[in-house]
Amino acid sequence: MRRKGPSPGRNQRPAQALPIPAAPKQTPFEREQTTKRRGEISELAFALAAARQGFGISRPYGDSERYDIILDPSHLEPNAHPRLVRVQVKSSTQLQYGLYRVNAHRCINGRAVPYTLAEIDFFAAYVIPEDSWFIFPLTHILGATAVTLSPKRRRKPHINNPYREAWHLLHEPDGLEFA
Repeated sequence: MRRKGPSPGRNQRPAQALPIPAAPKQTPFEREQTTKRRGEISELAFALAAARQGFGISRPYGDSERYDIILDPSHLEPNAHPRLVRVQVKSSTQLQYGLYRVNAHRCINGRAVPYTLAEIDFFAAYVIPEDSWFIFPLTHILGATAVTLSPKRRRKPHINNPYREAWHLLHEPDGLEFA
């Protein structure tokens, strides 16, 4: 009767481990897609974009303030009065009904509460898949708890298109353009 398995007198080869495929390379936005991480990365992206525009940049200490970034545009504007601009940064990754939706509020006891002029000056919305910024003076969205943003490829005009890459508004007093 023949035994099953290897013979005791033969040289046995060790079992070869199967190669473990390398994990696909992920961007920080793809890794740990928590809202908090996405928000942190969006704030960093805004700081970099604002620095490229020539703004001085500061961050508040801690998470207690309503604004995420403080901009100093005064050195960009000769003879201007020194001022600081408080910016709340939010982001979006998902299309809903053909538009990106960004929350423009904070929560108190589970209720959406819109930002006030006493809290922030500007609202910056980052459309992550398109690497696109929308810069809103708070006076233009006051009372809103969300804003919708049009994708670049959309042919139909959208009410918020003038705010796409509107960095110039951060130079104007109160975000208003003067003719």
